[in-house]
Amino acid sequence: MIISGGLNVYPKEVETLIDELEGVKESAVIGLKDRDLGEKVVAIVIKEENSVLSEDKIIDTLKKDLAGFKVPKNIIFEIELPRNAMGKVQKNILRDNYQ
Repeated sequence: MIISGGLNVYPKEVETLIDELEGVKESAVIGLKDRDLGEKVVAIVIKEENSVLSEDKIIDTLKKDLAGFKVPKNIIFEIELPRNAMGKVQKNILRDNYQ
């Protein structure tokens, strides 16, 4: 769970909406330290091959379905997500890499 501005954000809720977008292969949502909010919501997105998705397009689409405090402040595009031996996304590595 991410606590942004004193409000709870559940990463799975945001990930589900991002993953439904055309051109998205998968995503991971993490909380990064923020001076004003405590934590800010950030999404790491893996695009499908030949996808032309942009950060603005994803954020604009999410604003239609999510409360403002749940919308990611940044979208980071990556080639793949770090996984452990069981195939689970290692969000702690993502937080360390982007903090």
